[in-house]
Amino acid sequence: MRKLKLQMQITVDGYVAGPQGQLDWITFDMDERLLAFINEMIDTSDTILLGRKMTPGFVDYWEDVMGNPRGPEYPFAEKMVRTPKVVFSKTVDHMHGKNVRVENADLGEAVNRLKRQTGKDLIVYGGATFVSSLIDHGLIDELNLFMNPVAIADGMRIFHGRRPLELTRSTSYPCGVVVNAYRPLSA
Repeated sequence: MRKLKLQMQITVDGYVAGPQGQLDWITFDMDERLLAFINEMIDTSDTILLGRKMTPGFVDYWEDVMGNPRGPEYPFAEKMVRTPKVVFSKTVDHMHGKNVRVENADLGEAVNRLKRQTGKDLIVYGGATFVSSLIDHGLIDELNLFMNPVAIADGMRIFHGRRPLELTRSTSYPCGVVVNAYRPLSA
């Protein structure tokens, strides 16, 4: 069965976005080793899962980057645009973008159906509400939290209540980001 992997930026005080969804605290000056790890995460996945609220910005950003073939993000943008994206929503049944489809079925049933299909792993980038739902339903198999060297004191969280986790890997990078990989444990 395929795994669902989370890749998410987080502050040292546990927030994944500011109170209004701000991401101005994220370390964007990433070193080559961290960028290689990010590429490895998408290269070992063949489907991206997204929440409805995050999708327009995500899709627009990467499709806009495709307009500059000489830009430094172009090779990664190709992967983001080419990889099929499944958007989970209870309110819409269509969203614009290349390789985007909307899933309206029950979250647990739909994700487990995707996990049972053959292929590479699945990856989820967010947003906060969607990731919280995946965590609450016990659907994420590997949490890769990119801890940024900043505290913001208020904002959006993905954990609500106690969640026992096992640290499986921790890697620090010269840019100051520490990637902690966790496996959820049974409560």
